[in-house]
Amino acid sequence: MADFLTTYSLTQPDKLAVIDDRHNGKIRTLTWKELNQQANRLVNVLTDIGVTEPGEKVVWCGQNSIGVVVMTNAARKLGITSVPLNYRLSDDESAYVTDHCDATVVYVDAENAATFERIRDRIPKVKKVLVYDGVAPASMLSCDELMAAASPLEPAIIASREPGATMIYTSGTTGKPKGALRTSRTSPEQGLALAQLLGASPNDVYLTTGPLYHSGPGGFMVTALAFGQTIITQRKFDPQDWLRLVDKYKASTTFSAPTPIRMICNLPPEIKKNYNVSSMRCMIANAAPWSMTLKKMYLDYFPAISLYEIYGSTELGVNCVLLPEDQLRKPGSCGKPSPLVEIKLFDDDSNEVTGFGPQQTGELYVKSPSVFADYYKQHDRYVADQKHGYQTVGDIAYRDEEGYLYICDRKKDMIISAGMNIYPAEIEGVLENHQEIYEAAVFGIPSEEWGEMVHAVIVRRPGSTLTENDVDVYAREHLASYKIPRSVTWSDELPKTGSGKILKRDLRAPYWAGRAAQV
Repeated sequence: MADFLTTYSLTQPDKLAVIDDRHNGKIRTLTWKELNQQANRLVNVLTDIGVTEPGEKVVWCGQNSIGVVVMTNAARKLGITSVPLNYRLSDDESAYVTDHCDATVVYVDAENAATFERIRDRIPKVKKVLVYDGVAPASMLSCDELMAAASPLEPAIIASREPGATMIYTSGTTGKPKGALRTSRTSPEQGLALAQLLGASPNDVYLTTGPLYHSGPGGFMVTALAFGQTIITQRKFDPQDWLRLVDKYKASTTFSAPTPIRMICNLPPEIKKNYNVSSMRCMIANAAPWSMTLKKMYLDYFPAISLYEIYGSTELGVNCVLLPEDQLRKPGSCGKPSPLVEIKLFDDDSNEVTGFGPQQTGELYVKSPSVFADYYKQHDRYVADQKHGYQTVGDIAYRDEEGYLYICDRKKDMIISAGMNIYPAEIEGVLENHQEIYEAAVFGIPSEEWGEMVHAVIVRRPGSTLTENDVDVYAREHLASYKIPRSVTWSDELPKTGSGKILKRDLRAPYWAGRAAQV
């Protein structure tokens, strides 16, 4: 079967596929025919430099752009595994992911190429580094030049290949990120059914709200392309520029974490009135729970029937949908199971929970065609998260009498700050490598701006004079900026269970006192 990109290049060659309109006035567009040709050129470049094996790993790193869209399509066509890399990661984190995934090639924009110069000796399996959208350092290859000389025709190798896979690294609860592998074996029927539930149409215009390395914005971007829609890539989020793009191109759908929408809704009325947002038909809310306050702010400005909230994860896909008519009727709910998704709740003794209400909670397990294939090199963890053919990421939930689900605890201490998933164990591991830190406990505390922010309770070694600023400087050397503790408190010892497990619930409690839930 022909790839959808190839098909659309023949059936709607002159329709715009991608618009890259930057606030500095620079605009670049590709029609479906041109996007297909660019993807083919990149396929030919990759094969010419030795990327020939099905499933071979290629790391890509860069801000939202046409270059990213071309890579995701080229990887799928060639049958290789694309590994998105968060450009905000530290050198240590970037080196770990690139080496762990066994990537042989890195595809990076010129703005972030310096990262791979600094870590080059720590990624020995990488044979080539391709630099796009700018000048390549002398040690790397100019992808722009290579693509200009490459053939726009599909190589014969594509016909015999299964579509490529994607592997997204999620921060690990054990301190290291895990590569969640999603292959072509995942059924397209679920994506189609979900898109139909959301009212998707080829006439929709999808606007990226958030980085495409994230499974949400990136996944829904691919779905939009599969439907033959036009997509707009906002390079880096800016609330007023986002409104400009909605107004200019009549954007009708997007995926967003709560923080960008909060920033948009908090713009002064004299700014917001200059932009028409009536075209927004489907706002897909996810990445973190949207508060009722934020929902009401959104509905005061955007079309009332446009808000859809989903619950899902990188590993399990989209599991629940809360429809527009239920947004205010079912506060706190993440909706009902999405099409072709089966959900069961199990208690600690592996008994299925069938009752209703907040007292009938259980760990949420999912069975669906879109569940990921495996954790790369961590199959034991993948198996450990299974029960009776269902998969979990550790969320605790309950149902009401109408079958609506409510998430009441999240992924074993995971922090969600501005839509980013942050796992405390990873940060604790870094902090405890400091010679003056004996022990650390990291957790999320309330933040009006970000939902949660990272807080650390630290036990210093005897004689240490370590300050909060010292911790900040050290963390910035080893962690992505969004993982750095925003506040620190000191303790002589951490509260623990008899078995030695830190009682984080006790540490968190004062910060969340008076709140109905940790959200």
